[in-house]
Amino acid sequence: MLRVAGWPTATLILMGLLVSAPARGADEEIDKLLRGPVGKDWVTNGGNLTNNRYSTLKQIDTTNVGKLKGAWMTRLKGSGVGGKYSLEASPLVKDGIMYVVTGNDDVFALNAKTGEVIWEYWSGIEQNISTVCCGWVNRGLAMGEGLIYLGQLDANVVALDMKTGKVAWKTPIEKWQNGYGITSAPLYYDGVIYTGITGGEFGVRGRLTALNAKTGEIMWRWFTLPAPGEKGSETWPAGTDHSMRGGAAIWNTPAVDPELGLLYFAVGNCGPDYDGSMREGDNLFCTSMVALKAKTGEYAWHFQEVHHDIWDYDAASPVVLFDTVINGQPRKGIAEAGRTGWVYILDRTNGKPLVGIEEKPVPQEPRQKTAATQPIPTGDPVVPQCAEKIPGYDEVGCLYTPFWESPVLVQPSGVGGTNWSPMPYSPDTGYLYVPGTVRTSAFLRFGSQYTNGLRYTGGGQAAPIGSPMTGTFTAIDAKTNKIAWQHKTPYRVGGGGGSTVTAGGLVLRGEPDGNFLALDAKTGQELFRFQTGFGADAPPVVYEVDGEEYIAIATGGNQMQGSAYGDAIWTFSLKGQLGPLWAPPPPQTVAGPTGPIVAGADAIKIGANNTEYSFSPARTRIKSGTTLSFTNVGDIPHDASGLQPDNSWSTGALAKGETKTVKFDKPGIYYYICSPHPWMYGQVIVE
Repeated sequence: MLRVAGWPTATLILMGLLVSAPARGADEEIDKLLRGPVGKDWVTNGGNLTNNRYSTLKQIDTTNVGKLKGAWMTRLKGSGVGGKYSLEASPLVKDGIMYVVTGNDDVFALNAKTGEVIWEYWSGIEQNISTVCCGWVNRGLAMGEGLIYLGQLDANVVALDMKTGKVAWKTPIEKWQNGYGITSAPLYYDGVIYTGITGGEFGVRGRLTALNAKTGEIMWRWFTLPAPGEKGSETWPAGTDHSMRGGAAIWNTPAVDPELGLLYFAVGNCGPDYDGSMREGDNLFCTSMVALKAKTGEYAWHFQEVHHDIWDYDAASPVVLFDTVINGQPRKGIAEAGRTGWVYILDRTNGKPLVGIEEKPVPQEPRQKTAATQPIPTGDPVVPQCAEKIPGYDEVGCLYTPFWESPVLVQPSGVGGTNWSPMPYSPDTGYLYVPGTVRTSAFLRFGSQYTNGLRYTGGGQAAPIGSPMTGTFTAIDAKTNKIAWQHKTPYRVGGGGGSTVTAGGLVLRGEPDGNFLALDAKTGQELFRFQTGFGADAPPVVYEVDGEEYIAIATGGNQMQGSAYGDAIWTFSLKGQLGPLWAPPPPQTVAGPTGPIVAGADAIKIGANNTEYSFSPARTRIKSGTTLSFTNVGDIPHDASGLQPDNSWSTGALAKGETKTVKFDKPGIYYYICSPHPWMYGQVIVE
């Protein structure tokens, strides 16, 4: 599994010996901060190497958090503003300077005390990148060696000078034209940059890449999909090359245990997403937690959360490391929140369950080659795990209900549970704080041919018209995997955002309606609410400058949720003077098209008005016999496909500037979606 293209085995062995020693030129100061508790600086995406997002600062606590006001709010010069972007990054802070990245991969350095812009890096990435899965987003940065590091949607890793923003080096991990990209924050540790890759919907071969932090040279790669003869290859059909295009992307920032010398990360779904008919077996290392030796990339252990995934149940949320005591014994834990609605809690020394997980029989569909059993954790799921009946759908099921070529309603959906959102851990309460999405999808398999650089999903899923889309925010006891407290939220909160916890007894999080909240970490009681004016869909950070504690959150919306876009960084302190803004339009809570019905509109534009993932108009009324044209004016491929089970039609994939027509002869109400982006809805009323 460990290989660098074109390098002979002897060179790899020598390289393994070399990198087993401490990396030359490692940043000792940053490494010390990464290994210790988070204090006045926030130097990596997850706070430190554990990804537990726990700040030891406690100037702001449960007794005074209600006095918070805005200390400053800075707009990022229009970067990443528009309907195709999301602003989900956690800022980094070091020595009074804040660094933040937008959905267009543009980076800004700000005075962390005043918000003044110090320097800016404009990525200049191509706006016609067609292999973006789920919106234009960058989830954060890394720092070390006097450099700021980011991955870009064009699959380049870039290093910037921390003082000037000038490019120090740029390394391509792959070509975006082949389906690859980077949306996760990289990790710096001990002179090495670790980064994952996206592309699970494009038939890629997932991998983790380790780069020399000073030079950008690729040191090693570990592929999440095994070649023939490698560990895990026995879980793919023998004599085939299906694993070479099996997806298994890494959407998240890894964690490290320096004492064990292990690097941990979670792996996404298999490809094709919804068609398991040709890939019999468990399909490692899809939808798994994986541990590697941090210096060499040598395999240590894995735990697969979903065998033979056909539901798009990525393990996308970052893993979290924590220490605890169970039955009187100190234990080293690792946890990951899945789209299944379960939290998977393991012993990070060996990958075995720390809290019980049992293989249980599940429903079968032989044509999908479904796994006979699935690992079901002890404890409580954070979202409902059975769909409710909806008119027009005959088949309704629960978690792991299979499907074939007629739609089946399943809850959680493939975008349910916890998606990319991080999950923090508080050593004070012993709780994990889990954001969740409650959404039912109709799943359908229709098969697809692999073509390099094009979507390769083998089916689709969509929330039925009128079905609710809500959320949960849950405190899970890490010793029992049971709910300590839970909030039902009117909006989905598992797709972006996430939260942060503090020694002051607070859980800090944003909501897609623009509100920033502070909760009592022990009880869940809401203690503070502030309207930022933009979708607050990024995880907050906590830092200190000149003895004053600040809380910062990027607010710019999440395009999958339809929350209000923008480009604002808000910071709060007890000495702040800024009040809240007007509330923006709230995101949808029910699936379906929105907006006015436009009479006589016979031309639909896709991606118009700087809103990539939209139909314009979304609702139209026409006469029977009218031919409706669909033109893609966005930057990436889209289609329009009939949503009703008894009304199958599609324009097929439309490239930028391409037009297709559909004639509507029969009166009725017709709903449609973009099948690659099923959160886009349209409606045609034919009279």
